[in-house]
Amino acid sequence: MTPVSRSFIRNFGPQIGVTILLAVLLSVFMIASPQTFLGARIYLSFLSTIPFTTLLALGLTFCVASGEMDLSFPSVMAVSGLAFASVFTACGSAALGVAAALATGVLAGLLNGFLVVGVGAPSIIATIGTQFFWRGAAIVLADGLALNLVDVRETATYDLLVGRLFGVIPAHALWCLGLAVLFWYVMHRHVFGDALLFVGDNYRAAKMMGVPVNRARYGLFMFMGGLSAFVAVLICLEMANWWPTQGEGYLLLVFASVFIGGTSVFGGKATIYGTVAGSIIIGIIEAGIVAAGLAGFWTRLVYGLIIIVSVSVHALVLKTKRE
Repeated sequence: MTPVSRSFIRNFGPQIGVTILLAVLLSVFMIASPQTFLGARIYLSFLSTIPFTTLLALGLTFCVASGEMDLSFPSVMAVSGLAFASVFTACGSAALGVAAALATGVLAGLLNGFLVVGVGAPSIIATIGTQFFWRGAAIVLADGLALNLVDVRETATYDLLVGRLFGVIPAHALWCLGLAVLFWYVMHRHVFGDALLFVGDNYRAAKMMGVPVNRARYGLFMFMGGLSAFVAVLICLEMANWWPTQGEGYLLLVFASVFIGGTSVFGGKATIYGTVAGSIIIGIIEAGIVAAGLAGFWTRLVYGLIIIVSVSVHALVLKTKRE
């Protein structure tokens, strides 16, 4: 193996690995259930569901790369979705509802940033607390009742964000693709991404080198809050409904997507492409398992196994490099 090929594998190993895993899984599912995975319908279904997980995973990739954790995003989705639903129900404007949801998400992220940066609480502990707080707030404010948003399907905002292009392709899949490209640029070509990776790799060195560490961390949590709100809006529009448990069930899927994609749990290293591929893998596993004739509860076992193996592999690779 030439030095160039070694360098390529070392730099792009996670991306190569997750691509191979995706290809293997698709091949297995096509063989096990050709009537499902050799047709177009299942992939159109994936285009309408996987983007939600992908967008959340992309936001969490920034958090993990900087050495932080955000466990509150499912609850931020719930309270932001409530803001959207309440404003739309009150005035009939989906655009104003989107603005209210994004403002709510950013403010929730600001609270996380204050607790972590201002108060000094570990992010994993602080966001566990805000996870309970925002979920409880959403339930209390809505009296535990869902809100019907069927009229939102008649708005231009619905067509713009989740409508079907040519009557087939979900608009939110295109939004997801466009944002993934933008986030790749921010992570690898923008000063904000450089700062987050530097902070995740060596917090003290970043501070000594004059990196605006605190400002970057505040921005990180506000970014995650705003992105969570955006996904909540997409789900409300797609389902034409808001419910108090909105966002539940995404936590494990999102973390699995990030870690299987190659983002290091130790911070300082991230791959946007890997996260996108990881979210696709996570998104097709349940359908593949069910289509193959196995019980759906196998998916939880597989998700957990993926996280364990991914974290272990990254730990072993890091240990080997240090030695």
